[in-house]
Formats: sequence, C-alpha cells, structure tokens
Amino acid sequence: MFYSFLRNCARLFYIIVYHIHVIGGENIPKEKGGYIIASNHVSNNDPPVVGITFKGKYTFMAKEELFEINPIFAWLISKLGAFPVRRGAKDNTAIEKALESLEEGRIFVIFPEGTRSKDGTLGRAKSGVTLIAAQAKVPVVPVYIQYGRKKFRQNIYISIGEKIPAEHFDVDISDRKMLRQVSSTIMDEIAKLRENMPDVD
Repeated sequence: MFYSFLRNCARLFYIIVYHIHVIGGENIPKEKGGYIIASNHVSNNDPPVVGITFKGKYTFMAKEELFEINPIFAWLISKLGAFPVRRGAKDNTAIEKALESLEEGRIFVIFPEGTRSKDGTLGRAKSGVTLIAAQAKVPVVPVYIQYGRKKFRQNIYISIGEKIPAEHFDVDISDRKMLRQVSSTIMDEIAKLRENMPDVD
C-alpha cells in the first residue's frame, strides 16, 4: 500500500515536471515481475523514469554513498526498492539481494555499465547483469533513456527493446570471459535502441 502511494507520488511529479515519451511500449512484459531491466545510465532520474514506465514492484542497486546522505533519504529510497552496493568490488550480499527479489517476483533494475555516463556515451558492461540473470534463470529487457536539453517539461525518451530470453544466459558463471561476452551482447541491444532514437530537443 505504502509502496503504491510513493510510486503514484513519483508518477505525478514526473508527469508534471517532465514530458516522457515511451518507445516500444509493446515490448513491456505483461508479467509484473520475475525479470531484469538493463538500462544505460545518464541521470539520477533513470530509476524513477523506469519505475513509472513498467508495472510492478522493483528493486535496484544504488551506490552505498546514497544511503549516507541522510537517514530520511535512505529510508525513502529503501522503501522504493533500493539497496546499497559497494562499487568497484564484488558485492556478494548485493547479488544475493537481487536474486532474492527476483525469486519474490519483483522486477530487478540494473545499469550494466556500473556508473553514470557523463557524456551520454555507452560504456562497457560489467559481468554482474549476466551473473544475476544466469543464476535467477530470468529474461532481460534492454532499455535506453535519453534526455532533452530544456529544463522545465524536459523531454525524456525511454525506448524499450524486445525481451532477451532466459536461455540466452545459460552460461558457466565461473567463466569470467563468457560472462563479459554475454553482458556485451546486452549492451549491443541497448545500442540498437539508441540508433533508433529520434532527435531530442
């Protein structure tokens, strides 16, 4: 109940302040959970933009520094499904949390590059997304987000690709090279969405 209230508040805020355009809405899974969303990452707005586009309950990794800003903010993002992750190191606790959330039928949102892009270019994917998908045996939905230049009623385009089936992630999770290669194919799908993005003002 409280989760739905917070989500509806976020939806109302973003509808008022931004102009969100959804491309490929037909690719949004009918299921309300049990899959991964893999998106590029260019703004702190990315998680809520994804959250008001797809239906279901979410979990997502957030850098642990965000939980140290103040207790109220930490409590709020936790209620919205965020949990801390240590960047630059393998965080088994965070991976276990992601797997638990998928088992519970939630949508897990991840940014494969591991950090925000300062210039909008796509970086190399880390192996975490494939590691989680392989262990959870769930599909991945690629997403690309792009922002316009104006401030108020800024245009935000979110393009949704076709679901990558769980079988694609049937790999040996001990093979780091294979994990990176499969993660790279996810970024390839995200790049295809970028190629079809309209001009953004």
